[in-house]
Amino acid sequence: MILSDGVGTAPAPAASTGEWTVEAHRDGDALHRLADELRDLYDRSPAATPFQTYEWLSAWWDSYGTPGRLRLVLVRCQGRLVAAAPLMAGVRWGFPVLIPLATGQSDFIDFLLDPVYLDGAVQRLGRALLDEPGWCALDLDEVRPGSAAHLVAQSWPGRTWRMPASVCLELPAADIGEVLGRVPGRTAGKMRAKLRRIDACGVTAEQVPPERAAEAVHALLDLHLQQWRDRPVNPEHTRERFRRHLAGAASAMARDGRAAVIEYRRHGRLVAGDLVLIGHRFVGAYLYGSVPGLRADVDVSLMMLRQDLAVARERGRAAVSLLRGTEPYKLKWRPDAVQNQRIVLGRSAPAALFAGLALTRARLAARRHRRAAARAFDSAARPDHPPAPDAGQRGHG
Repeated sequence: MILSDGVGTAPAPAASTGEWTVEAHRDGDALHRLADELRDLYDRSPAATPFQTYEWLSAWWDSYGTPGRLRLVLVRCQGRLVAAAPLMAGVRWGFPVLIPLATGQSDFIDFLLDPVYLDGAVQRLGRALLDEPGWCALDLDEVRPGSAAHLVAQSWPGRTWRMPASVCLELPAADIGEVLGRVPGRTAGKMRAKLRRIDACGVTAEQVPPERAAEAVHALLDLHLQQWRDRPVNPEHTRERFRRHLAGAASAMARDGRAAVIEYRRHGRLVAGDLVLIGHRFVGAYLYGSVPGLRADVDVSLMMLRQDLAVARERGRAAVSLLRGTEPYKLKWRPDAVQNQRIVLGRSAPAALFAGLALTRARLAARRHRRAAARAFDSAARPDHPPAPDAGQRGHG
């Protein structure tokens, strides 16, 4: 095993022999040193989402990271990087834990894994994580079905706990007309009339070039805060670190075709902005903002959905993910539900207490969500009702 602590690189007792090696890096510069290899591994990891790209993780670390807390665990086969766990040490509810980088800002978390090396890489990654000292539980709070994290959990030698996490909604990357075919005929007719109104109002959409992506994200965030003025807003969205992370990640990801910022103008004036993240399989609608008065004239969610579907088809992706949250403005499209899981991997006895607390909090949150959803449906008689705050990022306040 190779351990990097920022002072130097020193060999430790080997965790594997022959062609396999594992590494654990704790210095923050490791992410940048390994950028090319992490990018290449992401391209070879079909289950990974945009939230596992080097650009997303490194921009987050630059804005949120704490020196000394990085735990980047790598597995190599004949020198080639075949698995990676980008984690950090932290304390959650008083317990020492490992958590994925960008937890909180990411709708899906996962490891990177090249399926060509599946069996050997999964086993060695699990053993390397167990060899990391100072933690009782590995808390994977938003694991998508089919993720590499499920494979690590299946082969984990210690105790594991699974519990429901967020529900994410998806639509196939079809033409907007086909999507309207999923809803009742009368509703579909109203939506078609709203599309004609959007076009008649002179609203145009344009993907900004990568060199303008950071500037466009700043403008989008300004619109987002205007949109939520005088209503409860996610406090993180008001902070400079969130702005730095999102602008830096979007700019770098746009250069590689892994993100797009779409600006909407009306008579030359910027009236809305939309950030979508482009993964191997889906386009994710992450965050948007619009001038407060736009909603009175057009159905903003319909306007953006049409464009997001076009981006997905243009990039050859199978779906548009509306990401976390089951707000009425998403459900009206009759999307498919994708249930995330929270997976806790135990290393020592206190992990059972941590997992029990996580399960209790998850049950309480589910009850609150059901009550809030019922109230939202009661008040959402209009199809263009403003989105309510939820656990996701798109329109999240």
